[in-house]
Amino acid sequence: MTVTHVTPGVVAHPLGRTRALVGSVGKEPTTATQHLLRLMRTGATDRAIARELDVSLRTLNRRIARLQSLLGVQSRFQLGVLAAELEWLAVPLPEQSSKE
Repeated sequence: MTVTHVTPGVVAHPLGRTRALVGSVGKEPTTATQHLLRLMRTGATDRAIARELDVSLRTLNRRIARLQSLLGVQSRFQLGVLAAELEWLAVPLPEQSSKE
């Protein structure tokens, strides 16, 4: 099979695309989005992720499709790469309380 047309994607031009997206994603990532992405990162099946989130498989697939559309990517791999570049997978450090 011969590839006749290649569209540059997130992986081909990550920095330019990441900079353009920073202002266009609104209130993302929400806590729910980060939780979903972390579960996807584990390699769990969609069924297991849906069970963990207590949603139907259809709802899970809609949420993933919404994120892909929001970030302008076509695959889950691209979604993961871009989410990592946007630091959506970074685990926030617990706030340190000052003891005075």
